[in-house]
Amino acid sequence: MKVKKADSGAIMAEIAVKGMQEKKAKSIVKIDLRKLNLSVADYFIICHAESDKQIDAIADSVEDEIRNATGEKPFSREGFRLSDWIILDYIDVVVHIFQREKRNFYDLEALWNDGEHKHYDDMN
Repeated sequence: MKVKKADSGAIMAEIAVKGMQEKKAKSIVKIDLRKLNLSVADYFIICHAESDKQIDAIADSVEDEIRNATGEKPFSREGFRLSDWIILDYIDVVVHIFQREKRNFYDLEALWNDGEHKHYDDMN
């Protein structure tokens, strides 16, 4: 199936969510920023994990899922040294994987509250 360019960000966002779910990420939220002026991306995908090892595993899973489905690699990868907030930047989709405390402190969901939020159930 050929994907229209306009749909590529939405598809990549869902693939990122799948990668997070594979490693039991907590409180996954997709924020659609397309209707906001001056937004930095089309989508933010946010989750948290209980340990630095799980954060690394989630990041690896997201990268693997996106690369296998689309052939894309992140434009930028940040935060792997401390593993308390990893960012995978795919230009249209920015993935944020936090430790719970960092997520609560930065509260990106509130900062980007004007975007359309979709919450995903935790995988057990």
